[in-house]
Amino acid sequence: MSGAPHLRVGLVGLGAMGRNHARVLGGLDGVELAGVADPVPDKRFTLPGVPAVESVAELVDLGIDYAVVACPTAFHESVGLALAEAGVHTLIEKPLAHTVAAARRLAEAFGSRGLVAGVGHIERYNPAVVSLRSRLESGELGEVLQVVTRRQGPFPHRIADVGVVKDLATHDIDLTCWVTGQSYESITARTVSRSGREHEDLLSAIGHLTDGAIANHSVNWLSPFKERTTVVTGDRGCFVADTLTGDLTFYANGVEHTEWEALRAFRGVSEGDMVRYAIRKREPLLVEHEHFRDAVLGLDNDVVGLAQGLATVAVSDTMLRSAELGRTIAISIGSE
Repeated sequence: MSGAPHLRVGLVGLGAMGRNHARVLGGLDGVELAGVADPVPDKRFTLPGVPAVESVAELVDLGIDYAVVACPTAFHESVGLALAEAGVHTLIEKPLAHTVAAARRLAEAFGSRGLVAGVGHIERYNPAVVSLRSRLESGELGEVLQVVTRRQGPFPHRIADVGVVKDLATHDIDLTCWVTGQSYESITARTVSRSGREHEDLLSAIGHLTDGAIANHSVNWLSPFKERTTVVTGDRGCFVADTLTGDLTFYANGVEHTEWEALRAFRGVSEGDMVRYAIRKREPLLVEHEHFRDAVLGLDNDVVGLAQGLATVAVSDTMLRSAELGRTIAISIGSE
């Protein structure tokens, strides 16, 4: 984007994710990282040449065009409302907020002021997911029948304020809605806490979507290996997206009859071709920042709006309530 207008951006939060944002912003065309603020500062980490301040007000005083909020989820509401009050366009890391009510207040604060605001649902910019959505929209799979996601790995000690539902399952909630074009109607969920923390570290959930598809989500911080897989099954076969590698594979329903009896019993009677697509792979976080920069400039973009972020928080809250009550709960984002 050579010759793009120069934008000054402020970053709130220098934890693990904040440092990734700082790295990308430091090389983003047309953007200058003008300063950082951290509500929970780590004095062991600084950014040479970038002013560090203690508050959002001081960050705004540095003269910023927009801000990126990457502090713990518990601070999203207070930080976001302060930035909206100051008239600053803002990209907020997912989840948008810790409760539906807080997410709604953020959406109203930015919307009422006509500000550009977005949520960092980074999986929307993963090359495998982008290709998957495009192929589903063009009807390559036929009717979508089921979405199965598996997101698991070791416990991340950096996460202290939320459990796997808010930290990890929100990725899969937004991803499922985005690729299918459907919303959740109801949720049945169970959670487990084995780490000694107050928050859950394992989730198993079933969601019923508006056009009849079923979503199954398996999420945990108890696995010794890392997995990020989405399987979408439809009339014509299934897509498997690996968001760790950015790979997308299609398994077609077969049209050739298997005459070999033993092989038919072992492999099934409808196995067809398998295709792994060649996809251009760019870093999702960089693509996310390019879209938000373009949104601030008034250019074409694909930013995840706060209304979408609010809907995801509502589904995640419903998962937790379903697990607590032990029953299926309908989705609602009405006033609390």
